[in-house]
Amino acid sequence: MTTTTRLSELNGDYVLDAGRTRIGFVARHRMATRVRGRFDVFEGAVHLDGDDPGRSSAQLTIRADSIDTGDRRRDAQLRKDFLGAPEYPIITFVSTKVSQVDRTRFDVTGDLTIRGVTHPVTVPFDLVSTTDGVAFAAQLTIERARWQVNWNALTTALVEPTVVLDLQVFVTA
Repeated sequence: MTTTTRLSELNGDYVLDAGRTRIGFVARHRMATRVRGRFDVFEGAVHLDGDDPGRSSAQLTIRADSIDTGDRRRDAQLRKDFLGAPEYPIITFVSTKVSQVDRTRFDVTGDLTIRGVTHPVTVPFDLVSTTDGVAFAAQLTIERARWQVNWNALTTALVEPTVVLDLQVFVTA
């Protein structure tokens, strides 16, 4: 069971609980199938300032080669051809601004780097409290081509240009 909490109750430095956090994604094939996956190796930290949310910050580092869609061949191709993991082993997000939208919604703007290409994104996070900690949830749609996450012309034609990032983030003090 989840209940809503207030950021004003939270102050200090937190780390991602890797056992409960899920960094997932959904990519849609033009033939109507969806590929769901996740990244298994990541770490991150959050500084929360409940009195002044604009002074909050977050950073996330993901190992590109930890992608898992449940299909070893597809994962190997995603690592090598789409993410370029041998050359670009790390995906990062570093916040540059946090804005409170309403009581439990926060826009976290920051720099997302994939394949060595950095672009700003704004992630709409909802703050949720659970019986044993604090969680943030967000979904964000990104255009793969902005980060050069394409393999060849055929995959550009067969895979939708957008990917939905699905974030379920648990933090602990």
